[in-house]
Amino acid sequence: MTRVVFDRVWKKFRIGESHDSLRDLIPSAFGRLFRSTPSAPLAAHEFWAIRDVSFEVGPGEVVGIIGHNGAGKSTALKLLSRILKPTAGRAEVRGRVGALIEVAAGFHPDLTGRENVFLQGAILGMTRADTAARFDEIVAFAELERFIDTPVKHYSSGMNARLGFAVVAHLQPEVLLVDEVLAVGDMAFQQKCYARMRRFRDEGVAMVFVSHNLTAIAQLCDTTVLLNAGRTAAVGRTAEVIAHYCSGASNAEGRDASIHATLRTARPSAAQENVRHVTPGSRLLLDITIDFHRHVERATVGVVIWDVRSETFVTGVSSDAIGIPFVAADAGEQRTFTFEFTAHLARGLYAIEVNVVDVDRQAFLANARGIRHFDVVDSVTFGGVANLYFTGAETTVAMKTLASGAPSIA
Repeated sequence: MTRVVFDRVWKKFRIGESHDSLRDLIPSAFGRLFRSTPSAPLAAHEFWAIRDVSFEVGPGEVVGIIGHNGAGKSTALKLLSRILKPTAGRAEVRGRVGALIEVAAGFHPDLTGRENVFLQGAILGMTRADTAARFDEIVAFAELERFIDTPVKHYSSGMNARLGFAVVAHLQPEVLLVDEVLAVGDMAFQQKCYARMRRFRDEGVAMVFVSHNLTAIAQLCDTTVLLNAGRTAAVGRTAEVIAHYCSGASNAEGRDASIHATLRTARPSAAQENVRHVTPGSRLLLDITIDFHRHVERATVGVVIWDVRSETFVTGVSSDAIGIPFVAADAGEQRTFTFEFTAHLARGLYAIEVNVVDVDRQAFLANARGIRHFDVVDSVTFGGVANLYFTGAETTVAMKTLASGAPSIA
């Protein structure tokens, strides 16, 4: 059974609308009535926040929504939570809903944490008896036992987030809508929240998760929707969509040069162009072709590797640093290069950036971030991004006794 339906949804907003008289209000109301369809032209100060976006979520599925600020992510979630109504299309949620859009939105600053737990529970549809039965679990999860009888106006933003999430986490929803609400919490609490969301997923809860945290999106979401200016820029397998997102800000077709690249394994027997999945320690070859559109006396080619999930710089190298002479080329010339490296990386998704720099002008001729990407797959999870192949064994430690009788390691 489909729990969330977002079917060809459009949402229009007006900027700075105000009416000083009934004479202005009536024509405006009629204008909105006849401009309520996507095909109707926009009036002054109107814009589409969501434009023809569709996705569905079934039990136990998690759909992520990513995109730059203003892309329409939070608007989509507010449409599903019925805070907003769509201009056109259908936004439906079936089943008991827990919404984490603004976790402290239902809190009254002058009430204590205890009082706000019952208030928030009522807002979310829990009876007083339900809230009372779960109260101790909610407070323990939020780690606010000492402050539960303190007015929440004295809470930090992180304390508010912890208490708000704890209430929803014990609501036992069938559908969970989550916006970027966990960023204010500390790292340990964020991990506890993500663990609870994974448990929800395993229990069959349908979830829609909006976040800028690509690591969390990659860990939690089966499918991801990338929004750009209210439109669907990509939708599909999370790793694919994240890679598309990371490459979206780049343009391999620069004004002064164009870049083409392929990634393959170094073993001839297993050579594969544009290899996608590799194991830690794989030797890889990055073949780069550059078409120069203007004359350059001295150019370098740079390669940078990024951790896609956290958008962290992993490493980078310039062609001149590994013995490739400065490149001199005329407009219309094409040059090819091969960079070889070993992927001593922890499990995760990585993107490759290639750039061409005019050394004398200190300017990019072209830059292509995310021109290629690859998954490092491994059965063991390591923290960080490097896999240094640690091994270990127990070492027998000989003990001797000092004259004082205290033991000492030999």
